Amino acid sequence: MSEKEQKIEVDGEVVESYKSGMYRIALDNGHEALGYTAGKMRRYRIKILIGDRIKLELSPYDLTRGRIVYRYRESDGNVAQPPV
Repeated sequence: MSEKEQKIEVDGEVVESYKSGMYRIALDNGHEALGYTAGKMRRYRIKILIGDRIKLELSPYDLTRGRIVYRYRESDGNVAQPPV
Protein backbone atom coordinates (compact mmCIF):
# COMPACT_ATOMS: atom_id res chain seq x y z
CA MET A 1 0.00 0.00 0.00
CA SER A 2 1.43 3.36 -0.94
CA GLU A 3 1.74 6.27 1.47
CA LYS A 4 -1.14 8.05 -0.28
CA GLU A 5 -3.58 5.19 0.32
CA GLN A 6 -2.99 4.82 4.07
CA LYS A 7 -6.00 5.71 6.18
CA ILE A 8 -6.58 5.86 9.92
CA GLU A 9 -9.64 3.95 11.17
CA VAL A 10 -11.26 5.02 14.45
CA ASP A 11 -14.55 4.24 16.18
CA GLY A 12 -17.00 6.84 17.39
CA GLU A 13 -20.60 7.81 17.99
CA VAL A 14 -22.79 10.10 15.88
CA VAL A 15 -23.66 13.22 17.89
CA GLU A 16 -25.33 15.47 15.33
CA SER A 17 -26.69 15.21 11.79
CA TYR A 18 -26.62 18.02 9.22
CA LYS A 19 -28.89 18.47 6.19
CA SER A 20 -25.93 18.31 3.82
CA GLY A 21 -25.40 14.64 4.67
CA MET A 22 -22.57 15.36 7.08
CA TYR A 23 -22.42 14.08 10.65
CA ARG A 24 -20.60 15.32 13.76
CA ILE A 25 -18.91 12.35 15.38
CA ALA A 26 -17.48 12.05 18.89
CA LEU A 27 -14.46 9.77 18.57
CA ASP A 28 -13.46 7.29 21.27
CA ASN A 29 -10.17 9.13 21.81
CA GLY A 30 -12.03 12.28 22.93
CA HIS A 31 -11.78 14.27 19.69
CA GLU A 32 -14.58 15.30 17.34
CA ALA A 33 -14.71 15.01 13.56
CA LEU A 34 -17.06 15.63 10.65
CA GLY A 35 -17.96 12.60 8.58
CA TYR A 36 -19.86 11.78 5.42
CA THR A 37 -21.38 8.50 4.31
CA ALA A 38 -19.29 6.28 2.06
CA GLY A 39 -20.63 5.60 -1.43
CA LYS A 40 -21.45 1.92 -0.81
CA MET A 41 -23.43 2.86 2.29
CA ARG A 42 -25.45 5.33 0.19
CA ARG A 43 -25.88 2.74 -2.56
CA TYR A 44 -27.29 0.13 -0.19
CA ARG A 45 -29.31 2.78 1.72
CA ILE A 46 -27.71 2.19 5.11
CA LYS A 47 -29.18 4.87 7.36
CA ILE A 48 -27.16 6.57 10.08
CA LEU A 49 -28.97 8.01 13.08
CA ILE A 50 -27.86 10.04 16.08
CA GLY A 51 -26.41 7.69 18.69
CA ASP A 52 -25.20 5.07 16.19
CA ARG A 53 -21.73 3.58 16.71
CA ILE A 54 -19.69 3.88 13.51
CA LYS A 55 -16.23 3.28 12.07
CA LEU A 56 -14.65 6.39 10.56
CA GLU A 57 -11.80 6.46 8.05
CA LEU A 58 -9.55 9.53 8.38
CA SER A 59 -6.79 10.86 6.18
CA PRO A 60 -3.47 11.44 7.97
CA TYR A 61 -3.45 14.94 6.45
CA ASP A 62 -6.80 16.14 7.88
CA LEU A 63 -7.91 14.47 11.10
CA THR A 64 -11.07 16.59 11.41
CA ARG A 65 -12.94 15.14 8.39
CA GLY A 66 -13.53 11.56 7.41
CA ARG A 67 -15.64 8.96 5.67
CA ILE A 68 -18.06 6.71 7.55
CA VAL A 69 -17.31 3.20 6.30
CA TYR A 70 -19.27 1.01 8.74
CA ARG A 71 -22.25 1.26 11.11
CA TYR A 72 -22.14 -1.21 13.98
CA ARG A 73 -25.32 -3.16 14.63
CA GLU A 74 -26.76 -3.17 18.13
CA SER A 75 -26.80 -6.97 18.08
CA ASP A 76 -23.17 -7.06 16.87
CA GLY A 77 -20.96 -8.57 19.56
CA ASN A 78 -17.93 -6.67 18.26
CA VAL A 79 -19.23 -3.22 19.19
CA ALA A 80 -16.39 -1.18 20.61
CA GLN A 81 -17.50 0.59 23.76
CA PRO A 82 -16.06 4.01 24.60
CA PRO A 83 -13.85 4.23 27.69
CA VAL A 84 -15.76 5.14 30.84
